[in-house]
Amino acid sequence: MVFSSKIFLFYFLPIVLIGYFALKKWRKLSNLFLTGMSLLFYAWGEPRFVFIMMGSILVNYLFGLWVDATHRKGRKGRYIIALMCAFNLVLLGVFKYLAFAVNSVNTLFGASFHIPQIALPIGISFFTFQAMSYVIDVYRGHGAVQRNLVNVCLYISFFPQLIAGPIVRYQTVAQEITDRRETFSDFTLGCRRFMVGLCKKVLLANQLGLLVDSVYGLAEGSMSTATAWIAACAYLMQVYYDFSGYSDMAIGLGRMFGFHFLENFDHPWLSRSVTGFWRRWHISMCTWFRDYLYFPLGGSRVKSKARLLFNLFMVWFCTGLWHGAAWTYVLWGLSFFLLQAIERETGLGAWMEKRAFPGIPYAMIMLVIVTVLIRSESVAAAGAYYRVMFGGGAVWDTTAAMLVREYGVFLICGVVCGFPIGQWLTEKVGVPEGIIQIGGAIACAALTCIAVSYIVVGSYNPFIYFNF
Repeated sequence: MVFSSKIFLFYFLPIVLIGYFALKKWRKLSNLFLTGMSLLFYAWGEPRFVFIMMGSILVNYLFGLWVDATHRKGRKGRYIIALMCAFNLVLLGVFKYLAFAVNSVNTLFGASFHIPQIALPIGISFFTFQAMSYVIDVYRGHGAVQRNLVNVCLYISFFPQLIAGPIVRYQTVAQEITDRRETFSDFTLGCRRFMVGLCKKVLLANQLGLLVDSVYGLAEGSMSTATAWIAACAYLMQVYYDFSGYSDMAIGLGRMFGFHFLENFDHPWLSRSVTGFWRRWHISMCTWFRDYLYFPLGGSRVKSKARLLFNLFMVWFCTGLWHGAAWTYVLWGLSFFLLQAIERETGLGAWMEKRAFPGIPYAMIMLVIVTVLIRSESVAAAGAYYRVMFGGGAVWDTTAAMLVREYGVFLICGVVCGFPIGQWLTEKVGVPEGIIQIGGAIACAALTCIAVSYIVVGSYNPFIYFNF
């Protein structure tokens, strides 16, 4: 079940809202209701996978109790954290990476091991990281242990952020699980945030996705350099509006129920370097890797430059693998490691950060180039696409002209809507904030009606990050 579907908008969400607010005076009952509906939400598409998630929740719940009991005895219990990490990483490895690992061994060493055909449980990367966050935060004293299994289950399985994030840290919502307030102000703000995300997803990401799919289906010799660059730019925008749209909807839904999730994007089109981009993009994942991998490895406090580069390498190698079990994702992650290492060691990043031009164009061009990797079906396909991008074909063709004619409005909106236009109009032009708010609300309502009409007629509607 996806947020931008008829079943969710017209049936599931209204039922959950009515049932929840009917029970909100009784916190245990309302939490139990939300948990049950979240499990139903997850089980809707493939019921068997819900048992994998429930097994993960139960085991991590027990790890949390074990850590707390060990602390009460005056011991740290590092071995418990090691066992917990091993369990979760093995679970993730079997379902997401085993087939990739076997296939890679076969390819590299000429072996013929059987490649297991294991279906990937949707959102396993997200709920595994949240489960690990719970136990580690209890270990570090960043949140009290939950002795109520339902509350742990609610934290990990809560449907707004369950299958595509943002990754909600336990310390962020530990208090709100048992003691939160639902207000009319939060509910209305949550509704508006959900509407913004729905418009991003349906009116921008989906339309740009049609462009991207039409070009990536072409053979190497049948597209021009301009066509390749238009589709590559469109894909970066598609990923952004797909995932930031989902994050907006998740944050909005959470707020309707009294949960305050942290922001996951901060206008990444304003980035002036690749390093700066990753402070604005998928913030929940970046901070997760920072706090639970980079800092434990020593972070930037290490004395050796080689060790610092190793720490960065490990973070970006794992980031690439987290996004997908394929060499294209590994190379995608390592490309960001290389670019950030260059920016750090040469001072290029700091120089670019002081200059909007050429900083922003530089960052965007690098991102467009690297993002081609995760859209390509293989490293060879990515190589073929790069050959076209960098002069391997005609400069312009009728396909490029058609893309500009048919999708030009969406491409322009994809650029413009990534900037804080309302803030700029208020601060630079002097437009009163009240007018911006009223105009924004009217535009949001009108665009939401259009987005819903697209959903009703059953238009193209994939979610990219479900694959991650």
